[in-house]
Amino acid sequence: MVPNYLILQALRDPTSCRQFDMAAWDLLIRQSRAANVLSSLRVLLDQHHLLQSVPPQAREHLEWIHISSQRHRLAVQFEVSHLRKALSSTNVPLILLKGAAYVMANLPASQGRLFSDIDLMVPKERLGEIEAVMMLHGWVTMHVDDYDQRYYRTWMHELPPMQHIHRRTVIDVHHAILPETASIHPSPTKLLQASQPLNGCDDVRVFSPEDMVLHSATHLFYGGEFDHGLRDLLDLHHLLIHFGEKTTFWTTLLARGKELDLHRPLFYALRYTTHILHTPIPTEVITASEEGRPNTLLLMLMDALFHRALMAMHESCSDLLTRLARHALYIRGNWLRMPPILLTRHLFHKAFFSHKDH
Repeated sequence: MVPNYLILQALRDPTSCRQFDMAAWDLLIRQSRAANVLSSLRVLLDQHHLLQSVPPQAREHLEWIHISSQRHRLAVQFEVSHLRKALSSTNVPLILLKGAAYVMANLPASQGRLFSDIDLMVPKERLGEIEAVMMLHGWVTMHVDDYDQRYYRTWMHELPPMQHIHRRTVIDVHHAILPETASIHPSPTKLLQASQPLNGCDDVRVFSPEDMVLHSATHLFYGGEFDHGLRDLLDLHHLLIHFGEKTTFWTTLLARGKELDLHRPLFYALRYTTHILHTPIPTEVITASEEGRPNTLLLMLMDALFHRALMAMHESCSDLLTRLARHALYIRGNWLRMPPILLTRHLFHKAFFSHKDH
């Protein structure tokens, strides 16, 4: 089967949608929904004054997801206000990550962005105190077995996910952006120290622009799950375009990537945003990012894997090797985050025991 990347065509050049017939619109809606970018597509079409040219049947899907995304945005703001109150007694600032940070900072990446949880970061030495405070305010650890509890608390860079007992909202409390067992070790202290207050309120903060890009790149290219790979790549696309309007951003980004030992995921971020979404990045920046480039054979392999795994999870965007590519990158993501013995034990447990517990 030859993949049909209508979603990429629409994201790269929204005006091309004027030529779509009903069959193309039907496929585009399905691909966008599978990639969790349907609401982002609606925003893009609106920005280009194209909504009126969308057939009524397709526009109905776009309008429903738009309403849902607006409610989602309000829910995130509401939940952040509760998190802010919960942390007020600790004097630990609420440092938001990824989607919630985009929403609260009102970045272009937040427009139409849907996500299932709120991520925050706190100093590791305050982790126990923060968890206790969260429990007092109604968040409890979601159902995980004894193995998962030990896995999160011993090896991972975050607590097990916590869900509010009434609102059912989920938060992930991080103390770093990668596990301590990972092959690279970006300093959590440097990330926290460089965070910036929102709207002059020092108790609610987000990463600096450079660190926001580097975290998004690390999450995507050093993780192992690509259910929302295209959405996450689109985040990077929006962040790079928005922050790149300031000319000094590119120099600072490259220097920060080197300082935090994140020049490899930064290389991948710049490479695949330009390859897949045609993100306009200065040529000299692409050239300078070559410091993070892997050897030629490895890069050929990564191109073959990422160009498949970063597509929408829809059968029309897949070929015979797509499932294998995602599986290989899942193994790679775990390999990059764990030493071999721990990785072997973890994969063995997940394969033969985890599913039996439910």
